[in-house]
Amino acid sequence: MTILEHLGALRRVLIVSMAAWLVCTIVAFFFWQPLLSFLISRGNIAHLVFLTPTGGITLGLKIALVVGLILAAPVWIQQVWWFISPGLHKSERRLVLPLVFATVVFFAIGVSFALFSLPLFMRILQGFAPKDFQYLPVGDDYLNFILFLILGFGIVFEMPVVIFALGLLRIVSSKWLYANRFYWIIGIGLLSNVMTPGVDPITPLFMWIPLYIFFELTALLLKLTGR
Repeated sequence: MTILEHLGALRRVLIVSMAAWLVCTIVAFFFWQPLLSFLISRGNIAHLVFLTPTGGITLGLKIALVVGLILAAPVWIQQVWWFISPGLHKSERRLVLPLVFATVVFFAIGVSFALFSLPLFMRILQGFAPKDFQYLPVGDDYLNFILFLILGFGIVFEMPVVIFALGLLRIVSSKWLYANRFYWIIGIGLLSNVMTPGVDPITPLFMWIPLYIFFELTALLLKLTGR
């Protein structure tokens, strides 16, 4: 493909992905109040407060945008792989569909893991507060924390798919992964700190543990497949 063809393909990817995000965001906006109630209940919080007159609608827009992005994930993930596929060999292109499926599945696992672990996160983090203090959850702050957490887990849980794809392309190998295990441990720790909100050491640890397990399982799978 020429540079102009690549730019045309990238333009198509962006248009299709943004259109899917827009449609899913509009749909999600009609359900933002039940979604907000669900997020509040997962955090074991009685209620939220907002500090500006526009706080209520701002919460709705934030929820709709993030939930829309999550709902549109199968579309934009497929588009990303479609954009990458022309650079693959003919024998490798047959793996694009399974990789699209795996990417969507691991993204969903990451989002689900964050939601499932949310009550535990909140319990542990609030446990650091002095007993004479009471947590007063502000809507914007709470949603920023939750939505960033959910997206962060969804994105970083793609790591095993990316590593396996690089292994299939013989860019990395199981031998190289094992030889650089220490650097991967440090790198996963840094990634976990960047992709989780707050400054506490607990939330990144919850991300680091599954990512390290994924790393070991992916390296083992590449080894078993002769790569």
